Amino acid sequence: MDFSIKIGPSEKLGKGCAVLLLHSNLKLSSLKGFNKFTNTFLKKSPRENGFYGNTGETLYLTNSLFAPFSSILLVGMGEKNTMDRGKFVRALNTAYDALKKHNVTEITLFSNDLKNLKYDLEFLVQTISRVLTESNYKYENTLKTKPGRYLLKKINITSTLDEKIEIREAFKRGKAIGEGSNLAKELGNLPPNTCTPSFLAKKSKNLGRLKNVAVSVLSRKNMESLGMGSLLSVSNGSYEPPQFIIIKYTGGRKTQKPVVLIGKGITFDTGGISLKPSSGMDEMKYDMSGAGSVIGTMQAVARMNLPMNVIGLVPTCENMPGGAATRPSDVVRSMSGKTIEILNTDAEGRLILCDALTYAARFKPTAVIDVATLTGACVVALGNVASGLFSNNDELANQVEIAGEKAWDRVWRLPTWDDYHKQLESNFADVANIGGRAAGSITAACFLEKFANFPWAHLDIAGTAWVSGKAKGSTGRPVPLLCEFLMSKSGW
Repeated sequence: MDFSIKIGPSEKLGKGCAVLLLHSNLKLSSLKGFNKFTNTFLKKSPRENGFYGNTGETLYLTNSLFAPFSSILLVGMGEKNTMDRGKFVRALNTAYDALKKHNVTEITLFSNDLKNLKYDLEFLVQTISRVLTESNYKYENTLKTKPGRYLLKKINITSTLDEKIEIREAFKRGKAIGEGSNLAKELGNLPPNTCTPSFLAKKSKNLGRLKNVAVSVLSRKNMESLGMGSLLSVSNGSYEPPQFIIIKYTGGRKTQKPVVLIGKGITFDTGGISLKPSSGMDEMKYDMSGAGSVIGTMQAVARMNLPMNVIGLVPTCENMPGGAATRPSDVVRSMSGKTIEILNTDAEGRLILCDALTYAARFKPTAVIDVATLTGACVVALGNVASGLFSNNDELANQVEIAGEKAWDRVWRLPTWDDYHKQLESNFADVANIGGRAAGSITAACFLEKFANFPWAHLDIAGTAWVSGKAKGSTGRPVPLLCEFLMSKSGW
């Protein structure tokens, strides 16, 4: 999707469909940008056509006298004092649906009208760019016949010279985040016979073409040398070799300590010997959504040229039954030296993440965030609205919460109190990999916390990484949250 900033009178520079975002007072600052006919028409037409500016309400108008615009789309933003970021995002999605219905490929927005909305211009432009970029995504990879599909190709914004740089940078950031989210969607939606651990490693290596990015991959032999017995125990039943992907972005000073992101990369999860029910198992291709979100975020970070250092770690393998598969009651030794009694082989995500957390310590990080489709218990607790947040550091947790609110990619914090850690006690190892049915998402986080000797946060995205049913597909979450968090940490 291309972007252009137009400096000067709208009646000469505007093209395509003029998109007007209006609160319920229907106040328009852009009227001077239209010819006399259109100006008069817009003053009376909305209410005559039953448009009152309610959130997500749209009115599409077309007339040959609207020149230079082919059409006008009014988009309701609701009452200004009740507006929130979520309503703004939902209104943009509704606007995209209206543009798609009328096959509009080019739109023009007006900075004067955007400044009438509740939020600052930078946030609005960034969000418009991100949401419309995300909306343009459609899965096609394994379809023989590519369906004819709609694409919004160009966005113009009329602006003043003083606002040009701010708008250009905001649009660039939004597009980078949207494309990172779309990369995460694509990786999640690919079938597991395509998106294997080796495929994820190959796709990650492509990021090495971007400025300030270096990618390396540890093999099974490398992991054995490092003592990653916990991670390797998950991969034992699979023909596919495990991979440990390291993506380094160095946009900051050499002496600057990095933020580390870790993404769970189980490219298919059968549950192993603790086999899952067959119903819904097809959706276990999404068990690498944490990995996809980290890879997508690292792409966005590089394209935004963030002035900081970020490292993405992706431990990835399959969890399959087989003659060499790990059994319930096996005891394995993690990279940290802690031994783990495996009571359930379907609690495998934490087994690969714990070794990644130990590996992350070598970078002396300022903060570590792991992202994982970790527990069905989190889906029961929070549904598909908020991701679960767990942390050993209140300041870090607060920063993640704020980023989630700004991106409207929200989280809800749950505790990791010592009382819950008791559920992980084992007679035969330093820790058990499950703590029983009660508080399943919390005890999973407590397990990970035992390996986090730095400011750490854990995002359980089991309920938010994909949707089921007729609209089944990856959501690309939490790429927007992670990008907002990193932008804030970088000082942007």
